[in-house]
Amino acid sequence: MAIGALDAAAAYGRAMKTAAPSTGGLTGLGDMAGGISGAGASTGGGNFAGMVESMVTDASTSLRTAEAESVKQVAGKGDLIDVVTAIGAAETALDTVVAVRDRVVNAYSEIMRMQI
Repeated sequence: MAIGALDAAAAYGRAMKTAAPSTGGLTGLGDMAGGISGAGASTGGGNFAGMVESMVTDASTSLRTAEAESVKQVAGKGDLIDVVTAIGAAETALDTVVAVRDRVVNAYSEIMRMQI
């Protein structure tokens, strides 16, 4: 499954709304610098590190749910529709995390290529 730049941008926008509904997203370069240095990483909201942390946590939760549903299905106690739904949600969450990671790596590469 290929994820385009617009899909990644849309996922980033949705994640920012979920991660920091009261702050309205990034407020400036200070939030991003705080997230990179680790100073604001423990707050969990309003900065890039908090957004990434919440995305990884959500993806991990989705993967665990899909695994639990699969185990129930194998044991004969689950419903196949629940398994497919959980696996689809886990795949979407993981694809979103990978897309954001790819965009961050590309942005870092572009910054490193800039001449000062």
